[in-house]
Amino acid sequence: MSHRPTLPENDAEWETFITDISTEVNKSLSSKYAHPTPTSAKDAAKYIDHTLLKLDAKPEEIDALCEQAREEGFATVCVRVNYVARAVEKLKGSGVGVACVIGFHEGSYTNGEKLAEISSALSSGATELDIVLDRTLLLSSPATPYHKIYTTLSALISHPSTLRTPSPVLTKLILETSALTPTQILTTSILGVAAGFDYIKTSTGFCGGGAKVADVRVMRAVCDVMAERGFKGRRGERVKVKASGGVRDRGAFGEMVGAGAERIGTSSGVGIVGEFRGGEVVGGSGY
Repeated sequence: MSHRPTLPENDAEWETFITDISTEVNKSLSSKYAHPTPTSAKDAAKYIDHTLLKLDAKPEEIDALCEQAREEGFATVCVRVNYVARAVEKLKGSGVGVACVIGFHEGSYTNGEKLAEISSALSSGATELDIVLDRTLLLSSPATPYHKIYTTLSALISHPSTLRTPSPVLTKLILETSALTPTQILTTSILGVAAGFDYIKTSTGFCGGGAKVADVRVMRAVCDVMAERGFKGRRGERVKVKASGGVRDRGAFGEMVGAGAERIGTSSGVGIVGEFRGGEVVGGSGY
């Protein structure tokens, strides 16, 4: 893990820190800069986590998901913990990773329960973990317990089960932006970056609206501002943004990447890359 800058030690210090970062983020948002977007199907595919998370998913559907990911060269497939081993086996030798959701989808699991899921996912071969934020900590009292949220998040990704060598598992924090206010999105983005996640992610796709361009822009600005202060993910790189929920076509894909997303979670990946090739859209739920 890379060296971490000095962090606040109590809620009062966190409030000052978050206010300071927020001021810089808001200044940076005055720029209308758009991030470059892919122009080919091959390049677009590298952004996509090809996703199937419905509770009643069948083995043959997971097999089809993996075959599509292998054919298209997607970044990962994203599945629930019970299908990680199957996906790993189906994707062997393909270069496609296997992401597993943790605490899905409400996030209100205890850290102990989440760590048990993490252990199971990693023992089955998962290469990435998409961990849902416990929003109850954020919403439980009038005064935001910043330090408790930070220590809860930090404990998840500093636990020995997630510190594999030589290449630590990649971690993403799902904020569930549709359930948060703009201020809460800003706050949780800052706390997630401070804790050392490799990505902060918009949504589960199972709670109201999905990714929004404005939210992605804020999240990317947080990552950039905090990187300038030395805050990086556990792999020593600038923290990145994953947009998920409702990204169903090339237009939405381009908007999210242009806003700063560097990974897209969707069940419509085949259709999206097909549009880049000039083909017809293939349906998907748009997670």
